[in-house]
Amino acid sequence: MPGYAHPGDAGADLVAAEAVHLEPGERALVATGVRIALPEGFAAFVVPRSGLAAKHGISIVNSPGTVDAGYRGEIKVSLINTDIRSAYDVAVGDRIAQLIIMPVARATFIPVDDLPDSVRGAGGFGSTGYQAGLTQNEAGQNR
Repeated sequence: MPGYAHPGDAGADLVAAEAVHLEPGERALVATGVRIALPEGFAAFVVPRSGLAAKHGISIVNSPGTVDAGYRGEIKVSLINTDIRSAYDVAVGDRIAQLIIMPVARATFIPVDDLPDSVRGAGGFGSTGYQAGLTQNEAGQNR
């Protein structure tokens, strides 16, 4: 059963329902034994546990994993071992991920020829992180 470790926590812990051995760079779909029924207008997001990532390099391949309101199957977690040297063993009952439940809006997509202007415009990856002519280090100091 998912559970919140502390009052005010956003994520409920998901635990492994099976033991898994992850070699460096290996990934595995890990069962949790959990199925949920969300009301329309909500989705659940499966996100990594920060302690597993920081201490062992264990993360989630498709983070966040999305659980739609209409899905009724078991929630499984696609874990990956990003550590290049050490294997990692997941035991039954280990906390492997967190489940965050949120309201979601549905958009109506309308094709148009032009979009209204904005301050950012079409600036994409890295467009707000560096100033022209500065090194990465200098740009970081000037933020």
